[in-house]
Amino acid sequence: MTPALQIVELSRSFDIGKRMFRPPKARVHAVNPISFAVYPEETLGVVGESGCGKSTLARMLVGLLSPSSGRIEIEGRPLERADPAAFGRLIQYVFQDPVSSLNPRKTIQQIIEAPLRNLYGLRDEALAKRVAELFASVNLRPEFLNRYPHEFSGGQAQRIGIARALAANPRILILDEPVSALDVSVQAQVLNLLADLKAKLNLTYLFISHDLAVVEAVSDRIAVMYFGSIVELGSAEKVFASPRHPYTKLL
Repeated sequence: MTPALQIVELSRSFDIGKRMFRPPKARVHAVNPISFAVYPEETLGVVGESGCGKSTLARMLVGLLSPSSGRIEIEGRPLERADPAAFGRLIQYVFQDPVSSLNPRKTIQQIIEAPLRNLYGLRDEALAKRVAELFASVNLRPEFLNRYPHEFSGGQAQRIGIARALAANPRILILDEPVSALDVSVQAQVLNLLADLKAKLNLTYLFISHDLAVVEAVSDRIAVMYFGSIVELGSAEKVFASPRHPYTKLL
């Protein structure tokens, strides 16, 4: 089976103490060369403590950071960022902080319409119909469309963020700590929504979290990150029942 997402020797380093005419004072390796695959309609959970490189990895996958080395493939083809529209139709990002990820100066309708206009050229009735479908898919009422992001709770804002990501009609969603900023009761609602959307739309998820209970509940396989490297990768059941790496046992 061709992987939906293939990572080959992907790495990212940051220079510290840049100087105009001399090399930087130091270099931090946020993500060491790593390789793994995510298969169609699978949820791969990426777990580790804060600072282990999870979010840096996520940002490379969606083009917010450029890799220092390695390559990313989607459905067997190298990921091409030269055409933002084509790139956006393949992979989308759901942010950790739902409220701050939304433009405070735009209404929810304007936020949801933006990818539909830019990626698919929808206008008028077709645009309004698709916006209504997206809002219904995340269980939000139509009257919310004319409101602004600050008027919503964290759970509602995250549903809006998911709807915005789905507007691009992507094959893959990168979920970077999507429920860590939410109350426990709201977390369950959002996780159930993500599970329903995955089954309905045949989506592939890369689910990043530091919460082991959440990762175990949603993942088919789990990758454990430690200081920028993947130290364990296997089925969720196997990793939790009999972890092999000392760091996994410590978590």
